[in-house]
Formats: sequence, C-alpha cells, structure tokens
Amino acid sequence: MLIGILSDTHDEICRTRDAVRLLRAKGANAIVHCGDIYGPEIIAECAVLPLYFAFGNRDCDLAHILQDAASEHGATCLGWGGEFTVGQTRIAVVHGHLTMDLRPLLDAKPDYLFSGHSHIPGDWYDGVTRRINPGALAEADEYSVAILDLDKAAVQFFLIH
Repeated sequence: MLIGILSDTHDEICRTRDAVRLLRAKGANAIVHCGDIYGPEIIAECAVLPLYFAFGNRDCDLAHILQDAASEHGATCLGWGGEFTVGQTRIAVVHGHLTMDLRPLLDAKPDYLFSGHSHIPGDWYDGVTRRINPGALAEADEYSVAILDLDKAAVQFFLIH
C-alpha cells in the first residue's frame, strides 16, 4: 500500500494538481493532507483517491466548508487531528502547530504520525512512532510531497516544480 502525503497547499490549486498527478503516477493508493488546505477546491483535487485530512492553523475559518467538501467528495475529515488504520498499521494525522492536538496522538503511540506546518520535509522517530512531514506546496524554498510504502516501511520525497 502506497500513501501519498502532502501538506500546506495554501490553496495552490495548480501545484496541488501537479502533486496529485505525481503521487498517482508513482502508484499512491490514498492521499493524506496534513492541513493548511484553505479551500474546498483542494479537497476536490486530492479526493481522486481516498483522502484523509486534518485542519491546519490557516483552516480555522473554513473548517465547516472543508467538512462539507469532505462529505461531497467522499473524503475523511479528521478534524484537528485523528487516526485511521490501514490493515494493522495505525496512522495519525495532525497539522502540528499546536502541542495540545499533537501530544494526545503521539501519546497513543501510532505506527506513524504525519504532520506539516513547518514547511520542511522530514522523517524521524519520536519514541516508537515514525513521524513524517512531507514539506509544503506553498511558502517554501522547495515544494515537496512524500510517499510512504507501508509494505516496505520506506519513504520517498519528491520535489514539485
């Protein structure tokens, strides 16, 4: 199972479309968005595959609109952070701007925790949980996304131009 991970799209429709196209071409079976979505158009672009997403700090005023878009496009809204399971693998998703959202998810010791906010890609362990930040598709020196191969526990980062 390949999971495409992106974050901080900040309503950059064209760049998001390019990122989703790349993730699909690389074989992604699902997409996870780690917040700072901005608008329902981003949900529509990402929901061409099963989509899970969390809100980011810049989504505060749009939360109800993004929830409606999730319903319309069959996406799973995890609110300010949540967890889902693929097979036996527990995956938590949060934007990462608030410790009060991040800490309970991390304390639950999921296999993976995806987050954004920093606009800096990363792959590291926090205790037993592997944390992945795909980078950002806006307001970054380089725009990036990631793919997690759950079968191989391997992460690849890709630049989006």
